[in-house]
Amino acid sequence: MKYLHTMVRVNDIEASLDFYCDKLGLQENRRYENEQGRFTLVFLSAPGDESAQVELTYNWDADELGDGNRNFGHLAYAVDNIYEICQRLMDGGVIISRPPRDGRMAFVRSPDNISIEILQNGDSLEPEEPWLSMDNVGEW
Repeated sequence: MKYLHTMVRVNDIEASLDFYCDKLGLQENRRYENEQGRFTLVFLSAPGDESAQVELTYNWDADELGDGNRNFGHLAYAVDNIYEICQRLMDGGVIISRPPRDGRMAFVRSPDNISIEILQNGDSLEPEEPWLSMDNVGEW
């Protein structure tokens, strides 16, 4: 058995690609559009690691999705520098729901309210500002 991907339904494919690719740093591996079924599938992964993929599913005629709350859980990615990626996300307008005060873990949300956990690869970084003083925002 081999893990293939996690599927996430999205309301706006362009806003989701902006978040997952441009801000979070994933890459698009392949895309499948089905005119008859009226849906688009986009498969994403971290650069250099296509073994763990996220499938964004966009149904062209679907109703608005719910709030995505905790019924999904979360996606998790290890990064080389949690402070750098959190700064890049903040600079892109993404709210850091759980800042990396401990130099180890942070949470953000996608445009469809999917919780994304960001973990420091290896040992935690030394705690530093502005992260150390930031409060949690919302849920993750």
